[in-house]
Amino acid sequence: MSAVYETIIGMEVHVELQTASKMFCRCPAHHFQVAPNRHICPVCTAQPGALPVINGRAVELTAMTGLALNCQVQPRSVFARKNYVYPDLPKGYQISQYELPLCTAGWVEVEGKRIGIERVHLEEDTGKLVHQGGLSLVDYNRAGVPLMEIVSDSSLRSAEEAYAYLVAIRQVVRYLGASSGDMEKGAMRCEANISVRPEGAQAFGTKVEIKNLNSFRAVRNAIAYETERQVRLLEEGGQVRQVTMGWDEEAGITRQQRSKETSEDYRYFPEPDLLPVVVDEAWQTRVRGLLPELPQAKAARFASQYGLSAQDTGVLVEDQEVAAYFEEAAALADPKLVSNWVTVELFRRLKEDGVQVGETKVKPQALAELIGLLKSGAINQPAAKEVFGVLWAEGGSPAPIVAARGLGQISDTGALEQAVSEILAANPDAVEKIRAGKDSAVKFLIGQVMKATRGKANPALVEELLRRQLAG
Repeated sequence: MSAVYETIIGMEVHVELQTASKMFCRCPAHHFQVAPNRHICPVCTAQPGALPVINGRAVELTAMTGLALNCQVQPRSVFARKNYVYPDLPKGYQISQYELPLCTAGWVEVEGKRIGIERVHLEEDTGKLVHQGGLSLVDYNRAGVPLMEIVSDSSLRSAEEAYAYLVAIRQVVRYLGASSGDMEKGAMRCEANISVRPEGAQAFGTKVEIKNLNSFRAVRNAIAYETERQVRLLEEGGQVRQVTMGWDEEAGITRQQRSKETSEDYRYFPEPDLLPVVVDEAWQTRVRGLLPELPQAKAARFASQYGLSAQDTGVLVEDQEVAAYFEEAAALADPKLVSNWVTVELFRRLKEDGVQVGETKVKPQALAELIGLLKSGAINQPAAKEVFGVLWAEGGSPAPIVAARGLGQISDTGALEQAVSEILAANPDAVEKIRAGKDSAVKFLIGQVMKATRGKANPALVEELLRRQLAG
C-alpha cells in the first residue's frame, strides 16, 4: 500500500524595484525593450576603481514592503559579496544581503492561512544572456537593477497555495508602487524549494530547488510536477538528491541543471566598499507613514462600508486602480449596483480589448449616472447596456446618449395599455395557457410587448398590466 506524502514548499521571490536608477550607480534602472548595453557605466560593469553607492529609494521601498508583510525592519543591515562565476555577472560576485538583512520575521495571510516571511532583503540583479545561433551575447542593461528578495518559510503545502501566495506578494508590491510585478517582463521571478515526506513524519525530506519560474502558470505546474516526481522516486525505492532544477515549459517537466549550492559555496563576506545601512526610529516612522491602505484592509472596509460580499471585495481590491474606480463611482451611486457593473460589464470589456481600467473612456461619474438612470426607471436594462457600449467607444455622458438614441423607457400606463391589449389579442394560445395555470407563458407575452415597443417598455409595468388585463 502506497504511503501518503506531504509536500513542503518554500518560496524565494525576486522583485525588480521601480526606481529611477540602479542599485549602486546612476544608470537608468529601466531595461525592458532597451537596445543592449545602453544603460551601463563603470560601476555596473565592474570597471577597476569604480565604487558603489547605495540607492536610498530602493532601501525605502524594501522597508515599505517588509512593513506591509508584517516584518520587523532591522536598525542595522549589511551588504555582502555573494561570490559565483557566471557570464552575466560582471564583477564575479553579487552584492546582496545575507546575515543581516533589512527586514525579518513577517507573515502574509493567504486564503485564511498565515505564511511566514523569513526575510526581505536587497541585492542587485544580474545581466542577461542572449543566445543567437552558436553565440552567447551579454546585455548588461539589467546588471545592477535593484532587486528585492522575499523569502518565505516552509509552511506552504501545495502548488495551489504557492500560486495564491505569489498572487498575494504581487498584489502587495503593486499597491506600494514598489514594482510592476510583471512576470512576463521579468520584473518578478521566483524559485521554489520543494520536498516531500510521509504524512505525520517530523523530519523534512531532501529539498530540490526549481530556478527562475517566470509565470504563475509555471509556478503551479512546476511544483505539481516536481512533487509527483519526488513521490514516484521514493515509491520506487530511490532517493531524492539535493539539486537545482529548471522548468521545461514545453515538455512540462523539471530538468536537473546542477548540484545545489550552499552558503559555503558562495563564500559570503561583508562588502568592504559599503557602510552598514542604519535606520533610526524616526526614519521607520516616516516610511510607515508612506504605506497606502493595503488589500486585505481595503477588502474588510469595502465589506463593512458598502455591504459587499467577500467574493466581490476580493475582485475589486485585486487591482488598486480598479478599487479607486469603484470608490469614485460608489460615492455617487448605489455601491452594490456599481460593484455589479464593474465586475461584470466593465471587466468583460477590459478583457476583450486588453486594456487597463485607467484607459477606459467610461469614467466613474458616467457609470454612476448610468446606474442612476437605470434605478430611477428612466431607462431599462437593455438600454443601459446599449448606452454603456456607446460610453465605452466614445466616452461622454449617458443622458445625451439616451436622448439622441431615443432609449428612454416607456412608463406611461396609457401608452402601454394599448400595446398589451394588442399582444393579448394576437396571442390567444398563450392567454389560454396562462388561464390553465401555465404561468411561464407570461414571460413570452412580456417579451412580445418589449419587442413591439422596441425594448423601451418598463418590464415591471408591462407584467403588471398583463396580469391586470388577464384577470379582467
